[in-house]
Amino acid sequence: MRATARREPRAEDWFVCPECRGVIYRKRYQRLLSVCSDCGAHGRLDPSERVAQLLDEGNRTISSAHTQHDPLGFVDQHAYPDRLTRAVASTGEPTAVRVVEGHVEGAELVAAIMDFRFMGGSLGVAEGEAITTAAERALAARVPLLLVTASGGARMQEGVLSLMQMAKTSGAMAELDRAGLLTVSLVTDPTYGGVAASFATLADVIVAEPRARMGFAGPRVIEQTIRQELPKGFQTADFLLKHGAVDAIWARSELRVLLARLLATRRRPGAGWGADVVDPVIRDPELLDTRPAWETVLLARDPRRPTALDHIGHWLDGFVELRGDRLGADCPSVVGGVGRLDGQPVMVIGHQKGHTTRELVARQFGMPSPAGYRKAARLMRLAAKLGLPVVTLVDTPGAHPGVEAEEQGQAIAIAENLRLMCTLPVPIVTVVTGEGGSGGALALGIADRVLMCANTIYSVISPEGCAAILWKSASEASTAAEALRIDGRWLLGSGVVDGVVPEPDGGAQENPSAASELVRRAVVCALRELRGASADDLIVRRGARFRRYGLSAVDNGSGDG
Repeated sequence: MRATARREPRAEDWFVCPECRGVIYRKRYQRLLSVCSDCGAHGRLDPSERVAQLLDEGNRTISSAHTQHDPLGFVDQHAYPDRLTRAVASTGEPTAVRVVEGHVEGAELVAAIMDFRFMGGSLGVAEGEAITTAAERALAARVPLLLVTASGGARMQEGVLSLMQMAKTSGAMAELDRAGLLTVSLVTDPTYGGVAASFATLADVIVAEPRARMGFAGPRVIEQTIRQELPKGFQTADFLLKHGAVDAIWARSELRVLLARLLATRRRPGAGWGADVVDPVIRDPELLDTRPAWETVLLARDPRRPTALDHIGHWLDGFVELRGDRLGADCPSVVGGVGRLDGQPVMVIGHQKGHTTRELVARQFGMPSPAGYRKAARLMRLAAKLGLPVVTLVDTPGAHPGVEAEEQGQAIAIAENLRLMCTLPVPIVTVVTGEGGSGGALALGIADRVLMCANTIYSVISPEGCAAILWKSASEASTAAEALRIDGRWLLGSGVVDGVVPEPDGGAQENPSAASELVRRAVVCALRELRGASADDLIVRRGARFRRYGLSAVDNGSGDG
């Protein structure tokens, strides 16, 4: 029996990475979804490859007309019709956008996938029509829309008609907003010009592949215009994330799973949701322990207490963090995103501190900048659009003070959040999990149910600040803490909070997992009571709640309320 001859490797079996110039076995490169194993560069995919990687089998392409007209009779080095003919022949696509109806792990959606091979993915009349058709199909089927972008910008050969596609596609996105349908944009390299300045950045959630570039003007145009050398990494995914333009950077291997998590926010549990959860909340102030106020202050500030991300990790399934204020920044002191709480999709937003000095410094000690409040506002508006309950976790000494915060409108950002939460048409539950400091806490604290953990505080000012102003000495902080009545016993009795979540013996820091479980149960029970209420009822009751604060104290001439 003769042995089978072994085939010698051929040149076509190997792939040279265009970024690091490393040589990779082509089959391995394909198994890695066209990602270089040496440098991590994500190669460009055509629509067929993208569909195969993202969608379940059995998807259906929606046909669209070829671009056959030449509105300007445009000729540069070649006549426009000749360019189109070559683009169709080389790609096998009629336009630079393929529209597909399909599913991701069983969740239905419509996808519009751009093809950079087709004249640089430029936005022409046919491409604008394809994007608009995709939005209309999503609207008719009441399903989410996924946009996969790759474009050099508007198509110059179609002149102002190409420009008008920006308005056309933006209008289609607005219709999906009105209908409350989720839109997701996956930014791939590159995404520039009219595409970046229209539908690509109008999605509810914008994610980028690693190293993808996005901007209005390309770097070459910018450098030629302003005569300045651009910083390293300008307009790349990391730059976009830092400056609040995208929610996340997702590696290609993560895309399908994380997209499925987002789509899962459409699923709603049945009427009996949460019925088996026992409410741990204490609503009688006489049942609460009494201790010196300053002791409670120290417990509330203990860095070992569970943070917002600790709570999220303990009781949310399929959490997807969303970042950025879309105005130029992302504040690390506020975290938020969507996940499933015992099967109920929710938007969770919280102040984030940390457990170590390094974490505390990186998170600005939980003191948000204006960008943090604007990020929170963006996520709350998204929750309202999608009909998701909002849970806020409050733990901050107060809003970040300083020159930059004032320059960026700290007071305005807080005020905008207060107004927004007053009229948000979905249930809101707030839990004070540590410090509830001043307007920086209240900006996440206007809710239908306000709870606080047993060893936490809620105050108009820090005890140290109060002592420095009124006692002329910060050393009187413990005296000020007693006078401010910042503990759960007084706040529950006055009606500022609806209940107190008990903590494990010694405080939440002694058993963070058990403490977080108590918070989870309290939140589930609060939402269980609220989830059937209409938007109008929620808004009216919320307004009435805050309208009555302090009235009994005024009527009785008493400070006890």
